[in-house]
Amino acid sequence: MNLADRIQRLRKSEGLSQEELAERIGVSRQTVSKWESGVSQS
Repeated sequence: MNLADRIQRLRKSEGLSQEELAERIGVSRQTVSKWESGVSQS
């Protein structure tokens, strides 16, 4: 399982949307989306 899959699986297991996760960790929703699609890992 790669990092993108792990982020998405953990987010969903907590019942969070991408926007909710982004707010909790202080990044944009677009950043979370990029992480989950494997476009960006930083």
